[in-house]
Amino acid sequence: MPIVTVESVSKNFGGYEAVSQVSFSVDTGTLLGLVGSDGAGKTTLLRMIATMLKPTTGRIFISGLNVTTQKTAVKPLIGYMPQRFGLYQDLTVEENIDFFMDIFGITGKERQSRKDFYLGFSNLHPFVDRLARDLSGGMKQKLGLACVLVHKPAVLILDEPTNGVDPVSRKEFWDILAQMRHEGMAILVSTAYLDEGEKCDRLILMHKARLLAEATPQALRLNFPDLETAMIHRIQAADKTLADEHFTF
Repeated sequence: MPIVTVESVSKNFGGYEAVSQVSFSVDTGTLLGLVGSDGAGKTTLLRMIATMLKPTTGRIFISGLNVTTQKTAVKPLIGYMPQRFGLYQDLTVEENIDFFMDIFGITGKERQSRKDFYLGFSNLHPFVDRLARDLSGGMKQKLGLACVLVHKPAVLILDEPTNGVDPVSRKEFWDILAQMRHEGMAILVSTAYLDEGEKCDRLILMHKARLLAEATPQALRLNFPDLETAMIHRIQAADKTLADEHFTF
């Protein structure tokens, strides 16, 4: 059984359809990337999977649990990092991690073990006493990821986590994701960087609320010089199809 299953999910805001009849699944140890045009519905879709929004139609399951009707049971299974993650700017690196471990009731030897581990792999040990507001953009994102991971979620959901981050920090961030995937975590991540899309096991291409394609990066760019060209071609073809449908009498 896939750990994440999305079945014919749509989301409407008044008369606006943000996500339209999207279906896919994600297995354990898989890194799934969401790419596409701005306003395509990627953030809305991730927020529904993360129990933040209720689907208008369709169903979403995590480990067989319905994210709408079994929300309380689902929450410990997921780690969700939105585009603007809520670090406490007046707390230090260590105090932020301590706060999130308090939320999840992590105590004793396990608490220190996890703190050492996540500070270590995110290269934040030298900065434990630095206030979050004084960190660079890349360090803030790595601290945010460490805080999301302290309760060892089965599914990690990230919404454009490296947007605006320098190239070196982006690489370090994706090295961490690769390690988490190797350890069996399912990861869903939206990204505006197609070089990051190439690092994913599978990609979902969204445009105007619809899922246009689901494939490996290699399959998605087949017969095209690169992933960007392949995406543009599919989006332009989708726009033409929508226009033809609209003007068909």
